Amino acid sequence: MNKKFASVFSVLILVVFIGYIIFDTSRPAPVEKKAVTGTLSDTLPEKWTISDELQVTEGSLNAVTVSPSGKIFLGGDSFVSCYGSDLTKLWSIKTPDAVTSLSISGDTIFASTVAVILVIGIDGKLEDEWGPFEDKSFITSVSSDKTRVAYADAGNKMIVLLDKQGRVEKIIGQGDGQFVLPSPYFDVALYTNYLYVANTGHRRIEQRSGEGRLISMFGEPGMAPGAFCGCCNPAHFIVTPDGFITSEKGINRIKVLGKSGEFIEYVTSRNKFIPSIPLDLASADGNILYAANPADSKLYVFRRK
Repeated sequence: MNKKFASVFSVLILVVFIGYIIFDTSRPAPVEKKAVTGTLSDTLPEKWTISDELQVTEGSLNAVTVSPSGKIFLGGDSFVSCYGSDLTKLWSIKTPDAVTSLSISGDTIFASTVAVILVIGIDGKLEDEWGPFEDKSFITSVSSDKTRVAYADAGNKMIVLLDKQGRVEKIIGQGDGQFVLPSPYFDVALYTNYLYVANTGHRRIEQRSGEGRLISMFGEPGMAPGAFCGCCNPAHFIVTPDGFITSEKGINRIKVLGKSGEFIEYVTSRNKFIPSIPLDLASADGNILYAANPADSKLYVFRRK
């Protein structure tokens, strides 16, 4: 490159650069777009408070359920225990494996492990054991009503409906891609003749008929109060007379939703719970909430302020 050409080239670069500066300073300033972050939780009040805490000593705590009479049942590694409403221990039994979830119907407690369902009397006596049912099973949730028991198998991505003798009545979703599960969080609930399922990969709760037919759904990904954040939420949920209560992982928040899934209020969103470890939930009426925290093996009792 000769000196004359290099000089002309340098002048052209300088002209272009000056032109860009003039253009850039004369155009309107861009509108600032605020990032959507977890601080959205901080803008809304928490309507509940922790009224009691129970440190569980039988083993690592995983699950909780409560009877209509107010008896509280806890399960974990490897036990099932019963407490009164005043948190006084009534009985505790050892289980052959870690308990992953609990449900109660009448005088019977159903406790799932990864492979089987334990049937326990209200007095703490082991009455039966159902399963193993399928190879590669990973039972994450069990739910019961007056006539049936349902369990969620994250290993095989299916919901199984049983009669009260443990016989399989129907399998929903096995191998057909209905349920997307990025991690082993997969909750199921039988309530007023409907089946509710947390399809966590889609970040939604599905309402299904008693036979498993999809009726409706709600939920969307996001960090807004009414949405479900992360890859696999809601991690846990319960159905109440007024709607739903859900817990999430990633942002460890617990919230109340209406019957159509609309956001009502936070139970807790600003807490010191470990974000990646969600709390299991139970409530007899939607007014007192029991939350089992596997991270510290504590049962937290929430009441409205």
